[in-house]
Amino acid sequence: MTAPTTDQLPVVVIGAGPIGLATAAHLIQRGIEPLVLEAGPSAGTAVRDWAHVRLFSPWAEVTDPAAEKLLAPTGWTRPDAATYPTGGDWAERYLQPLADLLGDKVRYGATVTGVARAGRDRIVDAGRDEQPFTVHLRTTVGREERITARAVIDASGTWSTPGPLGADGLPALHEKTATDRIAYRVPDLNDPAVRARYTGRRTAVVGSGASAFTTLALLADLAKEENGTHAVWILRRGIGTNTYGGGDADQLPARGALGLRAKAAVEAGHASTVTGFRTQAVEREGDQLVLVAEDGRRLDPIDEVIVLTGFRPDLSFLSELRLGLDERLQAPTALAPLIDPNVHSCGTVYPHGVNELSHPEQGIYLVGMKSYGRAPTFLALTGYEQARSITAALAGDQEAAERVELTLPDTGVCGGAGLFDEPENAQRSGGGCCAAPSTLQIGIGAPATASGGC
Repeated sequence: MTAPTTDQLPVVVIGAGPIGLATAAHLIQRGIEPLVLEAGPSAGTAVRDWAHVRLFSPWAEVTDPAAEKLLAPTGWTRPDAATYPTGGDWAERYLQPLADLLGDKVRYGATVTGVARAGRDRIVDAGRDEQPFTVHLRTTVGREERITARAVIDASGTWSTPGPLGADGLPALHEKTATDRIAYRVPDLNDPAVRARYTGRRTAVVGSGASAFTTLALLADLAKEENGTHAVWILRRGIGTNTYGGGDADQLPARGALGLRAKAAVEAGHASTVTGFRTQAVEREGDQLVLVAEDGRRLDPIDEVIVLTGFRPDLSFLSELRLGLDERLQAPTALAPLIDPNVHSCGTVYPHGVNELSHPEQGIYLVGMKSYGRAPTFLALTGYEQARSITAALAGDQEAAERVELTLPDTGVCGGAGLFDEPENAQRSGGGCCAAPSTLQIGIGAPATASGGC
């Protein structure tokens, strides 16, 4: 039996989130066979983890044109373009229908454990570019498999690797042994068990982005109803003019509104602030925790800690490939200057494609949130443009691959509700800062988000 040529092999897409499924749709449109490998049991598994959070982006900016074209013959119609979905809405009303349509082109319960060139480790040069990729995976029943692919597109996101409590980027001393009291996600206080965890408790919230703002606002609302509930907001820096965002003057209205809610929580006494505190260690004191800073300061005992210090890419299963990554952001080298959060917000990132996303190893691409490394400025719209450009290149249409087909809204796409319990804000017009949850403030509006699989 003749072995298939490389061009006859499928393109493996890692992750059945928004960008992974959009990539599959674009591949089909180009006549290329995709195989989507999803570690979870359903489409948008990571998105479902923040189902209670509303996106900054409206429906008009979180669905992909190629995906919509595939779905149209099934009778699917996009929800009201001007409304803002929650993560749960996004998964159930768009991602799962798209995955169902793709059928056996999506495999669930398939965790990718490694990617390499067939018969070539990272060192070997000879014949490297002619070899297909081999994708190693583990199924939910523990069986190991190998899949041969012509190219690999990693859309696995960053949701599974949140930043730690430790201020040096590594876990604080004893952080890993205190996980019964430490959470790394915005809490869903609509869940009775989660609500009970924080009711009447002192909770430290560590972080300075939209996720922290959202959590402070939620805990403030809980404090209004339940005595003894209090948040301690821990900032690694001091409080300045931009600590709470731009407020009423913020170009991104929802982000400004969210910051004002956090500010109101502090001013009302539902949250207190601790500034310049860089956590080095976690100590037990009875049933409570004490956080210790690198300068020796110790906080009063607290009951719970919510760590919201961003996300980073998991690159461990790509270790046998030759990636070109920026030393700070862990994003593709050519992309990093365009997304540097010290310079750019989600609305000022220039649309980019295959040229900025290529690596020394031909045929491997990181897309979606994962392509941004540690930068929190990702937009779903940008991810869909990535997918379009890369699939055009794989199809040999270099002119289309290098053509920019995305125009971001003038306002920068960062408006939206942010909190699940504010449906009146969900009807506002304007762009959304990401195709991710408002708590991530990654334009994706990141979870943040995101995406997990984003």
